[in-house]
Amino acid sequence: MISLVALVTVLTVSIGGYSQIMGAAIKYQQNHQIAMKANELANALILSTGYPLGWGQSNNTPSAFGLQDPEVGGYSLSPFSIQRLLSPQAQVYYNETDLWYSNNSLDWGGSLLVPVTNAVNYTTAAKLLGTNGSYGFQLTITPTLNISISEVDLNPLKLNVEVKGLGRALRGATLNYFLYHAIPSNYSFPSIEVFSGTNQTDSTGSAVLLFSSVDGSQYAYSIIVYASLSGLTGVGYYSRETVTNNQIIPFVENFENRTVLLAHSWDGSPATLHFNATFFILTQNFDLSRIQLANSSGLVNSGTGYPYARVQIPTQDAGILIVAYRKENDYGIVMMPWGVSTLGFPVTFGGDSSSADWVAIELRQVTVSKISYQVKLAVWSTKDFQQWGNNP
Repeated sequence: MISLVALVTVLTVSIGGYSQIMGAAIKYQQNHQIAMKANELANALILSTGYPLGWGQSNNTPSAFGLQDPEVGGYSLSPFSIQRLLSPQAQVYYNETDLWYSNNSLDWGGSLLVPVTNAVNYTTAAKLLGTNGSYGFQLTITPTLNISISEVDLNPLKLNVEVKGLGRALRGATLNYFLYHAIPSNYSFPSIEVFSGTNQTDSTGSAVLLFSSVDGSQYAYSIIVYASLSGLTGVGYYSRETVTNNQIIPFVENFENRTVLLAHSWDGSPATLHFNATFFILTQNFDLSRIQLANSSGLVNSGTGYPYARVQIPTQDAGILIVAYRKENDYGIVMMPWGVSTLGFPVTFGGDSSSADWVAIELRQVTVSKISYQVKLAVWSTKDFQQWGNNP
């Protein structure tokens, strides 16, 4: 009897150990499948343009999903396809159009609001990629270089630029900078002075930019800085206004027609805003070339008359819409990238992995309109796998 009990005990322990070994083997196999799927999805997203070609510059939902830039190929993503991805940030409602807008706006005067009805959502992308019901994913696209800009003095304007990348300060980075200064004109609309130049970061990854003829405390300004080193390029920007909060908010109206609404924020007193808008494209040598807009100046009121104005982007190229405006005796500037990369906007798209047991990560280095970005793709299983030894 004692021998029988001992035999049963040994068998029970052996079966338990065997079950644990088999469970671990199955878990390893499942995780391996997720890792393989992550690699497959990363390649599909980065090395496929989706269909139709150039879907990011249309209002239609693509019939195949991919983010590669059809004009460049390789590890280059389309700034316009990325711009149409639905942001996880809180959406913005604009009552004049009765529409909700996907919000990728950032601090310091950078705004990007696109209509939800024309954005590509996570469910649609998952279906087109064939992952719906089996795998979840989250895509994060962030600039490789971090360029921060801070004020040292306002009159004359002196700014400090710091460039970091790969966890350290970057010495010897070449800087191309552009300052846009909103000043009074002979008319009610503000003029935009443009100052540009080059510089280089020192051993601490910093550089000081001095604008001896600019009083930064009296009128609004925005500065854009492109930094390049060893084949990597990043962009940073900073804005200062004499008004409280942005008074003009750009809303993308139509991707295909390239129209943008300049809306009154209705923040504060309902004063009429006089604006002057211009558009700049990024050239091959990281210069910003001005392209004249039709109906580039006008006014918007809060609530009556002209609640918004409409401008049209005059080119198919990625660029930056810069809007200077006057509110009584105060001035402001707001900037909107046409294609996320020209101002270095990051983008997050997809699901939430917080409840996943195991997440596979794929990293890729890419360019978006010549700006260096890192793509991080997180993938996890959405199925409940049967564990070894569990009841069905």
